Amino acid sequence: MKYQKIRLKLEDGSTFDGYSFGYEGSAAGEVVFNTAMTGYPESLTDPSYRGQLLVLTYPIVGNYGVPDHEEEHNLYRFFESHTLHISALIISDYSAEYSHWNAEKSLGDWLKENGIPGIFGIDTRMLTKVLREKGSMLGKVIFNDIEPDWYDPNQVNLVEQVTVKKREVYGSGKHRILLIDCGVKYNIIRYLLERDTTVIRVPYNHDISNEDYDGLFISNGPGDPKQCHATIEQLSTAYGKDMPIFGICLGNQLMALAANADTYKLKYGHRSHNQPVLEVGTNRAYITSQNHGFAIDNDTLTTDWEPLFINLNDQTNEGMRHKTKPFFSTQFHPEASGGPTDTAYLFDKFIDMIIASKE
Repeated sequence: MKYQKIRLKLEDGSTFDGYSFGYEGSAAGEVVFNTAMTGYPESLTDPSYRGQLLVLTYPIVGNYGVPDHEEEHNLYRFFESHTLHISALIISDYSAEYSHWNAEKSLGDWLKENGIPGIFGIDTRMLTKVLREKGSMLGKVIFNDIEPDWYDPNQVNLVEQVTVKKREVYGSGKHRILLIDCGVKYNIIRYLLERDTTVIRVPYNHDISNEDYDGLFISNGPGDPKQCHATIEQLSTAYGKDMPIFGICLGNQLMALAANADTYKLKYGHRSHNQPVLEVGTNRAYITSQNHGFAIDNDTLTTDWEPLFINLNDQTNEGMRHKTKPFFSTQFHPEASGGPTDTAYLFDKFIDMIIASKE
């Protein structure tokens, strides 16, 4: 098969030439990298990657194709949402031949169907080194010499683009979880449903004051948390109650902002399946999956809050907890699919808090 040439251009002027294996078109966004060995169907459908040009560092991608669209609880079983969210995919070597028991199409065909450009033949190790040294940069995928304008996804409210549009309910368990959807990964809903819950999923700007719930959950999502003014306001009000609250990823940052702490943009973010974190006050370390470009400034936490986890690579915040109320959050993903699952116990901790609160 003959592949057409395509180019990646970074805002510092550097260029990388490769070959197109996805949608034949141009795109722009923020260039980020992920170091996971597997899981591209989950990554490409993760709303946290909205507006980004995703670089996968694993040397060969596409060898297990794309799974079928089987549904469970009205959610795609093998994906993290119902659509692709990346703006383009950048890899080293593309495997057009795929083999897996539940694959129904190739990665290239999947990208074409969804209008997502794909590039292979690029030295992704060199590209990742550039991003680590200079930080995340804006980029353009240029096809047929059609060069789009620069686009910085962090300057817009990406959560508004990925949040659910209306209230939805899953399951019929005895614990009522109100899920504020800022770009939730489906596996979060699956983990909650496995723990005898009813999940009420609402938009990020939903007025929660009249909702009946036993626990409040704030999901992951894309972009700068400071764009989510409506969610921050809702959380500030929720803090006045003693209902258990659990936030993940963007939810961690939004909880901090609602608690009058501050957030900042990381140099190149944390996007891998092997980030070590330490539980503060213990010697327990966990391996975690992460995907975020912003973090909480620990120095701005008020006296009512304290760090819960710390990243062992760069000492950045990986979660926080309230000192007296049942509120806690993590920057990493305890629901990671497909793993690691070292911190899945935090969902049980959340349910235990709900049971204690009821009693």
